Amino acid sequence: GERRDNKPGGRSLFPRESIKGEHFRESDSHTTCFIKGVASYHDIVVGGEVRRDGAWYYPEPHDHVKRIKDYVAFYTNGGVEVVDR
Repeated sequence: GERRDNKPGGRSLFPRESIKGEHFRESDSHTTCFIKGVASYHDIVVGGEVRRDGAWYYPEPHDHVKRIKDYVAFYTNGGVEVVDR
């Protein structure tokens, strides 16, 4: 999979398999978006620092946005930087 731009919201989405799993820890947080469905969260852990709920994805998005299934979005404030390689 390749990076996708998510509209509305303007965030870039990344395939779950493209992120480094050692820097992510499942969170017990969930939120509901009436457009996309229920979001599940990851804490981002780097160098002993934790960005609580810094990344999220929709494991079962609503039918009209199925294309975002298993893609991860990030909060880019609070020290998270998305880098293309």
